[in-house]
Amino acid sequence: MINKVEICGVNTAKLPVLKEAEMTKLILEMKDGNIESREKFIRGNLRLVLSVIQRFNNRGENADDLFQVGCIGLIKALDNFDLSQNVKFSTYAVPMIIGEIRRYLRDNNSIRVSRSLRDIAYRALQVRDRLLSETNEEPTVSVIAKELDLPREEVTYALDAIQDPVSLFEPIYNDGGDAIFVMDQISDNKNLDDSWLENISLKEAMKKLTDREKMILNMRFFDGRTQMEVADEIGISQAQVSRLEKTALKHMKKHI
Repeated sequence: MINKVEICGVNTAKLPVLKEAEMTKLILEMKDGNIESREKFIRGNLRLVLSVIQRFNNRGENADDLFQVGCIGLIKALDNFDLSQNVKFSTYAVPMIIGEIRRYLRDNNSIRVSRSLRDIAYRALQVRDRLLSETNEEPTVSVIAKELDLPREEVTYALDAIQDPVSLFEPIYNDGGDAIFVMDQISDNKNLDDSWLENISLKEAMKKLTDREKMILNMRFFDGRTQMEVADEIGISQAQVSRLEKTALKHMKKHI
């Protein structure tokens, strides 16, 4: 969808490309209230929006929606751009376009996050961007939390809450052969081969027991009954239950 030629009624193949000198001239004209210059500037930078939404190609989102949201980010960048900072417009605009699209994706996420958490996360991201531009170093969560005067755990939780979910079938590597997916890189501590083999061994060993031994072990270890409860139910003494239980476990150990 994102590679199609026409998006939101705009033929992307015919979009103009502005040079830096032209953009500077148009911005100065806009300062004087020239609406035509503003429209020409925006249209001349729509390719910038297209290049940004390519990054979200694998989200399954509608390209028209992403393009419109990206255009909002472009307009915000234009309204806040300062020529005196000696920064290229594209350098300034791209993060704002990306931020606008990410906000759209988060707010329309099927996993709902509370407004207060989102607010903390957005403030944290703003602080992070500011500190990054000031120091040219990625700030730690502790530094961001200190700037916000919030506990580090609260900031971490907020940032985690707004992360976009990733499909387990998302390809992360392909060397020309079979793709490697996210699920291939995730370990399962519960369903290991050893556990699977142990379960098979236990089932096979249980088959070697008498019906009474099976019943006692099932009631004791699967139903969570006490020896007294088992004794009352099957009509024998607690000592007999204990003896039968130990004998059954001893027999099972021989077969495992």
